[in-house]
Amino acid sequence: MNAPITLLLVAITCLISWQAWERTRLFDRLILWPPAIDRQRQYDRLVSHGFIHANGVHLVVNMVTLYSFGAAMEGFFAQRIGSIGYLAFYLSAIVIAILPTFLRHRRDARYRSLGASGAVSAVLFSSVLLSPWSTLLLFFIVPLPAIVFAVLYVAYSIWMDKKGGDNINHSAHLWGAVYGILFALAVEPRLGPHFVETLMHPGLSP
Repeated sequence: MNAPITLLLVAITCLISWQAWERTRLFDRLILWPPAIDRQRQYDRLVSHGFIHANGVHLVVNMVTLYSFGAAMEGFFAQRIGSIGYLAFYLSAIVIAILPTFLRHRRDARYRSLGASGAVSAVLFSSVLLSPWSTLLLFFIVPLPAIVFAVLYVAYSIWMDKKGGDNINHSAHLWGAVYGILFALAVEPRLGPHFVETLMHPGLSP
């Protein structure tokens, strides 16, 4: 599938994450640390945190999900707002998904957050609107309908958000999901009725 922007995002995220693991100073400069934004005006952290990850598992899960759903959504958005519009959607999703948490912790020097989860969630849920019964191979083995994977993704995010302790902002998954749905509906309002109809009649799913 031709998805150059999605492949570029995956490649850049993997490269930056790997470099950040190797270079502690780079990791510290890219992670979302509220005081650096609130006091030092390092607003780039609102985006840069989305390109580093806690570990290999965190990175792989996000990038496999991004490619699995982003390839289709890149084509969908490119036809309507162009490839640059799709890229802007992804980057803005990183920011929108983190904003509620940042505002809540803006003066908390102990808080850190990282990961592309918010943007990936936005891509995932916009894709679910388009094709809720499309199949994803979970861990490359277990076939799951997109709508089922989306529900499990949200449940996992809520559980991990309550558990905490891993520097991953799991609540961003939920805000990213909301943003992805609203953005897709704004670009193509007919997705709403299409989603309901396809959900009720799985045979209509492309």
